[in-house]
Amino acid sequence: MLKMYWEMIQARYLNEKGQGMVEYGLILALIAAVAVASFTPMGVDLASKLDTLTAKFK
Repeated sequence: MLKMYWEMIQARYLNEKGQGMVEYGLILALIAAVAVASFTPMGVDLASKLDTLTAKFK
């Protein structure tokens, strides 16, 4: 009887079916965080340059 419960617990919690999707999700989240962190300063710099450019033509 105890062996049956142990096998049920193993079948329920020790399978690796969703592991690949979790890894892809973590990699995608890491890439998105790096992209946001790298493009944010570039966007601020671009906005200030565009403000300077539009101020010259007013």
